[in-house]
Amino acid sequence: MSIEKIVEQALQDGYLTPTMEAEVGRICDNASELSIEEYMALDRLMGALLTGEVVAVPRKQFINVMEELVLTEAIARVAEIEATSESSLDVGDIAAYALNRLPPLYATTEEGANYQRIRAKADLQELISQQVTEAIGRNLDQPNDNKTPVLAKNTGNEVLRQVSTLLQVYAPSFEQK
Repeated sequence: MSIEKIVEQALQDGYLTPTMEAEVGRICDNASELSIEEYMALDRLMGALLTGEVVAVPRKQFINVMEELVLTEAIARVAEIEATSESSLDVGDIAAYALNRLPPLYATTEEGANYQRIRAKADLQELISQQVTEAIGRNLDQPNDNKTPVLAKNTGNEVLRQVSTLLQVYAPSFEQK
């Protein structure tokens, strides 16, 4: 979107969103030189912001407390497993798997975050542990070689064999019926 269109939209709506502001910044940063029309549009926007005709919507800072709780659980469990076995686990994969199966708990203030932590520990700790356990199990089932097979030959039968091998790597427990 162009600067002129963003300014036109801001004037029409009466507010400048963080996304609109970021886009104007990106355009200005990437342009070696702005046109006279772009300068005029920016001047119009500044005037509208100064008079209150357009209001800049502040960026809202927020956190997902569930991320903190899942990471804490995953790190503790992975440390236990790695200390007592030869297994090497990916905490990021484990946390992402669990987080995709848990409700988010967003907060915008420290008080809100504390409330979410207390609520989650009382109502969701068992579910968090269950999802982290499932994620660890899946991570342990994955092959440890980080080498993804590459399709090297392009004859029909060879590609079919390589695709079959690739599928076996990514779906080791799949059984054909």
